[in-house]
Amino acid sequence: MTDHDLIELDATGLACPMPLLKAKRALNAMQVGQQLRVLATDQGSVRDFRVFAEQSGHLLLRSEEAGGIYTYLLQKS
Repeated sequence: MTDHDLIELDATGLACPMPLLKAKRALNAMQVGQQLRVLATDQGSVRDFRVFAEQSGHLLLRSEEAGGIYTYLLQKS
C-alpha cells in the first residue's frame, strides 16, 4: 500500500452522526481498494462504523480506542 492509497480523515470533536457522514463522503470520492483512516472522539461512532461496514459492504479492517480517540480503518469495496 502506498501513501496514495491511504486517506486520513480527522473527525475529532464532532458529534454523531458527523464522523460517519464525513467518512461516507470521503469513501464516495475514493477508488476501490483505497483505505480511509478516521479519527473520532464520539463514543457512538463505534457502533455506527461497525453497522455501516456491515450494511455498505466496505471493509472495517480495524477499530480501536486509545486515550479517548477512536481510530477506524476502512477499505473501499
